[in-house]
Amino acid sequence: MKFDQLKLIPPILRAAADEGYTAPSPIQQKAIPPALEGRDVLGCAQTGTGKTAAFAMPILQRLSAQKPQPGAPRVIRALVLTPTRELALQISDSFKAYGHYLRLRTAVIFGGVSQNPQVDELRRGVDILVATPGRLNDLIGQGYIDLSRVETLVLDEADRMLDMGFIHDVEKIIARVPQKRQTLFFSATMPESIMRLCDRILTDPVKVAVDPVSSPVEVIDQRLYFVDKPNKRRLLVHLLKDPGIVSALVFTFTKHGADRVARELDKAGVEAQAIHGNKSQNARQRALSAFKAGEIRVLVATDIAARGIDIDELSHVINYDLPNIPETYVHRIGRTARAGLSGTAISFCSIEEMDELKEIEKLIGKKIPVVEEHPYPMEVFEAPPKQPRPQRPQRPPREQRAAKPKPVRQQPQKQQKPAGRSPRKH
Repeated sequence: MKFDQLKLIPPILRAAADEGYTAPSPIQQKAIPPALEGRDVLGCAQTGTGKTAAFAMPILQRLSAQKPQPGAPRVIRALVLTPTRELALQISDSFKAYGHYLRLRTAVIFGGVSQNPQVDELRRGVDILVATPGRLNDLIGQGYIDLSRVETLVLDEADRMLDMGFIHDVEKIIARVPQKRQTLFFSATMPESIMRLCDRILTDPVKVAVDPVSSPVEVIDQRLYFVDKPNKRRLLVHLLKDPGIVSALVFTFTKHGADRVARELDKAGVEAQAIHGNKSQNARQRALSAFKAGEIRVLVATDIAARGIDIDELSHVINYDLPNIPETYVHRIGRTARAGLSGTAISFCSIEEMDELKEIEKLIGKKIPVVEEHPYPMEVFEAPPKQPRPQRPQRPPREQRAAKPKPVRQQPQKQQKPAGRSPRKH
């Protein structure tokens, strides 16, 4: 199938061709036609499947068909909510690329940077707004944004927005957009909480799904290394001596872990940088740009920081720490082997992570091949007992609590001044 079979208008087809796209991906084939008709869409698709174009192209086409009145101010007619700054920037870039030959204006807003340039852009008028929930609510509260004219609402990476605690922010935003609207909802997984949200905000949606999360891409070469936790950094340095690892995205569980791993790699002569939520937006963008340009071989990231980062031709994903949510493993390894290329996913597993490994293998339906021969084989085969979190003592009901006597404040006694003049302070 070609893009021109999807009833897209020539300016969008021309822009897609400029970007090197002629054939739509499976999610685009399934989602674009109903979205063009104005239907609600519920899409189950991971990052890297082409879902941005699946909602951006129909939105651009529908908005361009409605010519604004001459001299009338631009109002926000399409709103895209996404969980991270990086993803917001990428989505905004996609709208600008596919809408290159259309007279539509796109703006992007996110936290972590000064709001002033974003406010200036909003004042000039925008048709399409891409936003993270926190900054959007801030600017709504300050009176800079009106969502009463929104015709299409997009929730992208909805499962991640819930994981990151944005549900209340999202609910507040949904309450501000018109009830009569088109809603395009995309999520990599469909847990019960997501389905409840869908039931509330979608009207008779067309359901589309590609690459179910429980089926990792078959072309990915998965490998498992059993290693004691203290030896993980040594094993990582050892593996990265292989020049065949052209580019590696290394996942750690914590921000501090990402910093430690990046420092260790630098000491060992491996160019690496860490990205996580404590880094400034500019620092994260610089690290990502350096990685994409091949100036550094290794990017060490937490799941939240890496969410939405789209890296072409990524040769390796390394799970330095196994995720505690099995679906996250699939998200991670799916970042390699894109566009028909091969890719390798390497996972380290200590004795403390055996439960996580079992859940991952249960989800993907197979055992991950184990690499037996390596310099740091596991020597600890018994996990330390997990310490239960101390229970806070239960407070008695309010009516059973004895009233605390109010302390009697004592007035300080005035000290008697000695007779005569006080000695002069030198």
